[in-house]
Amino acid sequence: MKAILIEKPGDESVLKLGDAPDPVPDPADLLIKVKYAALNRADLMQRQGFYPPPPGASPILGLECAGEVAAVGSAVSGWRVGDRVMALLPGGGYAERVAVDHGSAMHVPAALSDAEAAALPEVFLTAFLNLFMLAGVKAGDTVLIHGGGSGVGTASIQLLGLADVRSIVTAGSDAKCEQCLRFGADVAINYNSGPFAPKVRAATNDRGADIILDSIGGAYLAQNLEALANGGRLVLIGLMRGAKAELDLATVLRRHLRILGSTLRTRPAAEKAEIVSAFLDRFGDALEAGQLRPPIYKTIPLTEAAVGHRMMQASEHFGKIVLQVA
Repeated sequence: MKAILIEKPGDESVLKLGDAPDPVPDPADLLIKVKYAALNRADLMQRQGFYPPPPGASPILGLECAGEVAAVGSAVSGWRVGDRVMALLPGGGYAERVAVDHGSAMHVPAALSDAEAAALPEVFLTAFLNLFMLAGVKAGDTVLIHGGGSGVGTASIQLLGLADVRSIVTAGSDAKCEQCLRFGADVAINYNSGPFAPKVRAATNDRGADIILDSIGGAYLAQNLEALANGGRLVLIGLMRGAKAELDLATVLRRHLRILGSTLRTRPAAEKAEIVSAFLDRFGDALEAGQLRPPIYKTIPLTEAAVGHRMMQASEHFGKIVLQVA
């Protein structure tokens, strides 16, 4: 099969189209003929050698895809060859075929195109896991989302809106802030126009956010603590600007704060199946109705994966960048 291959870590130029062995599915797997795959920040980190795939996972990039079922494992029920499918992957999406545990797959609703379906699993399941399952968000809460125009950011805005939760987002320009507001965010803060914590405080009558979803890491830790409400939860899902920072433990104790660390990719297949099931229980009807729809910034051919990586690195996109594979 054709796939994007990496001989050695490096910049976008190391992404080359080549031939890779076809995946061999296990009895609990679906074999997917990939039509589209979506880009994620983790792909850029893996390309640079900073985020190796979990043991046993494909070394090929790609954490989500959509297409049609090409084969059904002997231990799998509820799926047939030819079914439209979208899946959360531990790797392997930048290829013509991929095998994945059936618990990480979802049927594609008629309301979604294949490109939209490919852009949904990683970001919506990340947002759902961290905001709803781990942080316990509830109606009436206020959530601060860093990177409101990202895939996880736009997914979070949609899920929180359906759950009657107020969303505050940060973004890197006034124009992107306006896009976030039009998309449904309640408040948008340009993080390049000064510290965000005082603005979060001002937007919440000095109470602060109940939950912060942070992919930035060390550079934002002090401001995140300042922006949290008493009893608030900081959920760390990325380290884009550093893995180390000084932590004022007295603030954590005095204000009853909680700091949670979370990744989705490295969780076992059984845990991912539980996350998928819980997501569909809570938001399956909205998904079927087309109320959950990832915004597609651009769709480009698989052969131009390097172009997509440059777009993502420059943070010029709003929503998702999608590769057309088939």
